[in-house]
Amino acid sequence: MNNNIDWKKYLIVFLITAGLFVTAIYLGNYFGDKKLSQLEFIQDQISIDILSTETQFSLLSELSCKNISDSVFAPELGELGSKLEWSENNIGATKEVVYLRKYYSLLQIKDYLLAKKISERCGAKSAFILYFYTTLENCRECKRQEIVLTNLRERYPELKVYSFDYSTKLGAVEAMLQIYKIKDTELPALVVNEDVLSGFQSIDELEKRIEKVL
Repeated sequence: MNNNIDWKKYLIVFLITAGLFVTAIYLGNYFGDKKLSQLEFIQDQISIDILSTETQFSLLSELSCKNISDSVFAPELGELGSKLEWSENNIGATKEVVYLRKYYSLLQIKDYLLAKKISERCGAKSAFILYFYTTLENCRECKRQEIVLTNLRERYPELKVYSFDYSTKLGAVEAMLQIYKIKDTELPALVVNEDVLSGFQSIDELEKRIEKVL
């Protein structure tokens, strides 16, 4: 009698364990497929945004000063950056996301060069900040610096901030690091209207520099 009860008990435990195992595999595959679908959807959106932004770059370079608005291309880059941030936080640093991050960095550089040309040609008063950062583990002050820069952008519509991950393996980004002599031991690093600033910079210090330009 006892042997019969033990056999039933083991069978029930086995069935429950097998059920949990099968359920775990199913859920794992389900959420894995869902993540891939989300990434594909975001990739499609970003691809359209990239094409749209690149087309705007070409149009803007041909327009006269009276037809150019400083806010024409900035919103698209901001939206693209938000989508990439969502991808990194929810999907992870997959090959696709890393590729899109590189593409976004190129667009930022393109935007920066075009914005400077427009500012010089049309006499528009604009301030530019290039921000170089790395992971939180290797740069404790980077998060604080990001908060300061976000506040400054809200206060000064004429301010354009471009952010670049120091570890990005991209020739254009590496060229900027060489031009401004940015070192990984001096992060966060800022280039404020061609002046290189190493380490955390307070909002008061940056405001003085921005107001001097504007």
